[in-house]
Amino acid sequence: MSAPKKVVLAYSGGLDTSIILKWLQTEYGCEVVTFTADLGQGEELEPARQKAELLGIKPENIYIEDIREEFVRDFVFPMFRANAQYEGLYLLGTSIARPLISKRLVEIAEATGADAVAHGATGKGNDQVRFELAAYALNPDIKVIAPWREWDLTSRTKLLEFAEANQIPIAKDKRGEAPFSVDANLLHTSSEGKVLEDPADMAPDYVYQRTVHPEDAPNEPEFIEIGFEKGDAVSINGEAMSPATILTKLNEYGGKHGIGRLDLVEGRFVGMKSRGIYETPGGTILLEAHRGIESITMDRGAMHLKDQLMPQYAELIYNGFWYSPEREMLQAAIDKSQEHVTGTVRVKLYKGLASTVGRWSDHSLYSEEHVTFEDDAGAYDQKDAAGFIQLNALRLKLLAARDKRLSK
Repeated sequence: MSAPKKVVLAYSGGLDTSIILKWLQTEYGCEVVTFTADLGQGEELEPARQKAELLGIKPENIYIEDIREEFVRDFVFPMFRANAQYEGLYLLGTSIARPLISKRLVEIAEATGADAVAHGATGKGNDQVRFELAAYALNPDIKVIAPWREWDLTSRTKLLEFAEANQIPIAKDKRGEAPFSVDANLLHTSSEGKVLEDPADMAPDYVYQRTVHPEDAPNEPEFIEIGFEKGDAVSINGEAMSPATILTKLNEYGGKHGIGRLDLVEGRFVGMKSRGIYETPGGTILLEAHRGIESITMDRGAMHLKDQLMPQYAELIYNGFWYSPEREMLQAAIDKSQEHVTGTVRVKLYKGLASTVGRWSDHSLYSEEHVTFEDDAGAYDQKDAAGFIQLNALRLKLLAARDKRLSK
């Protein structure tokens, strides 16, 4: 690959991406544009601007953007229409943020005339795959630089030496080994490494950042009502809210009640197993509520088919194929299934659990007169079940008769 002339760097303002910024300048002698995204990670972003300027980046080449609404509206909500969970548990908080960051990297590269983008993902993880597959899907001619796969800064000591040699500010708590690595956005926090690397050891409670311990949560349950339109949450307790505002509010409820903690050993796309501690308080409540409204508004056949598609859909997102035709095909089917997923769900929040306790909808398929144990006034003739059972039993009876004949 020829040396890039101008690079758009996904820049957090932290030590690692600051080192990458300087490394790009010294290694390639190229101009660097920084992109810092506010995805709801809960950190002030102005220090990232100040540090970029300190490292010689022109003010016009510093992009800091609040993309929380786009993140929830166009990425999180479509994913939640599918009830997507990777390996049955993980709500894909890190995975779903990467295609949006990549999208903006490519768009900024086009706007600034850059010929390359760069990220700070290591060569062992999933994020390198997600960033790069998304970038190539959006611009097949873009160059992608992954410094962790190129440089010789293979230890924390070497990184710190490089930083000191290049006058890169080092926070005092970064001079030692960090206890664990954290990724955060409005959907979740993800903690990995160091004190978490032995999956036999229980994670220290200080790892959790957004949720109280369920044992310390309030002793009284709290009830909230979430309104849905076509599969997307649109209100809480009757108050209409924007997508990002809804998720922010659900995070507050979930954090207060210790909801959404997950200790998971997962299979990375690159092949190895990894242990992570995830917190998805608002997302866990949202998943429960979405399942609740689907239960009365979706046909059995459509719901069961969607549940069969979900693991493949979740794996595509986890593996970085958000911009693939197969994900878009599945999304079209999923969105079709949500046409009548409109109504309200009452959820009980208590000691780490979110439980549906009520649901109602003008689009409901639930018919009390058909399922009642009392007089149904002729709505359902129970005698009809006999023929239904006999027809379904026919092949089983034929199989049993054959096996009985052959066993003699």
